[in-house]
Amino acid sequence: MSVWHGWSIRTRLTVVSSVVMALLCAIASAFILMAVRGSATDYRQQQLVADSVRVVQELRRKGPPTTIPDPGEVAIQLYNPVGTLVAATEDVKGGPPLGDFGTPDLDTYAIRHVCDMPSFPGECRIVLASPIDLANGVWWLYAASPEVPWYVSGPLLGSLAGSSLLLVLLTALGAYRTVSKTLTPVEAITDKLAKITASDLSQRVPVPHFHDELRRLAVTANQTLDRAESAVDRQRRFASDASHDLRSPLTAMRAEVEEALLHPDEADWQETGKALLESLDRLQHLVSDLLQIARLDAGAPGRSDPVDLAELATGELDRRTRKVTVNRRLTPGVVVRGDRLRLARLLTNLLDNAERHAEREVTLVVERQGDTAVMEVVDDGGGISPEQREVVFQRFARLDAARNRDAGGTGLGLPIARQIAESHGGSLTLEDSPKGARFVLRIPLPG
Repeated sequence: MSVWHGWSIRTRLTVVSSVVMALLCAIASAFILMAVRGSATDYRQQQLVADSVRVVQELRRKGPPTTIPDPGEVAIQLYNPVGTLVAATEDVKGGPPLGDFGTPDLDTYAIRHVCDMPSFPGECRIVLASPIDLANGVWWLYAASPEVPWYVSGPLLGSLAGSSLLLVLLTALGAYRTVSKTLTPVEAITDKLAKITASDLSQRVPVPHFHDELRRLAVTANQTLDRAESAVDRQRRFASDASHDLRSPLTAMRAEVEEALLHPDEADWQETGKALLESLDRLQHLVSDLLQIARLDAGAPGRSDPVDLAELATGELDRRTRKVTVNRRLTPGVVVRGDRLRLARLLTNLLDNAERHAEREVTLVVERQGDTAVMEVVDDGGGISPEQREVVFQRFARLDAARNRDAGGTGLGLPIARQIAESHGGSLTLEDSPKGARFVLRIPLPG
């Protein structure tokens, strides 16, 4: 079994095909031998009858013969009515009767297959017993012919064996060539996949011309490589952007400390501490967002509890004072199933974003629309052009300078909010508004 597992698929299929063909040839040869042997046996029986008829005709025309010419492989004995051997072929002269058939019907003859006769020990013969009714009584004629061997004849057996061997060899060769041709695309795909590394995902496996399973395999492999390349590119861009955003507060902190150390007597350490705390706050927010992004990308499952969106919004608004006026239009009883902490994070991100870009007020709406829970966060700021509405959901996205002058933004709040919405089976989009930006969250209500 270990040797079998060590063989290649090409060798295994060739061996299996050869064995199957050998079995088919053996079965076909057996049927051919059986059919030919049956025909040969019938022919020999007919020959026995023909030889017996000639002897009977000779007996009726000329009387009892003294000798019987050698008819080849056929042995013949002629007995008179009193059981005396009158004539026989040379090989059975003086021997016992070729068969004991009792008293058969006088109008016909009998044929039997007899083995180990005294005259032919260790052999099997076809024996014919024919009664001859003459005026002086019933004479008996016995004729025996060798049985046809199982292989019929050496030339026939040799031709069948040779034909079978030739068919097996042709089958093995055809199977080997067919499997080799079939596996050529697989080998090409394997060689190409072996050359693809994490640092170079731009290569693609060759696609076979025929529309078969191998073509579907190659197309699927290329689609998988496309997704992997896109994921790696996003990961690289994310790492690059994260490094840049992490470096900015660190650089600011280093500059503040170095300036204070260069002029320690003139430095306002209280102002320096405040500046450092602001940079630390930004750094803390960025690290927190990065950890949240990592958990969402990993597909970490959240809780599935009933959450009243109006109650959740009220709690988040009452938790801290906002710099702008927040108008509330909250419909109670709009309950979804989800992770309360994540939904709170989504709402906080939307409110923080709206607060940074609003001029005087932000409007928060919670309502039911059919079988969907809807939450809207609308600011009265400068708004976002339609062609950039999807850009704001990209990680570390940067729009025009007017929207980038805000302090505290990490560029990850809105992407995190959208991922949280999608993890709850919902959506977060930026839709039309008379003024400012209008973010709309939709989550299906539980059935």
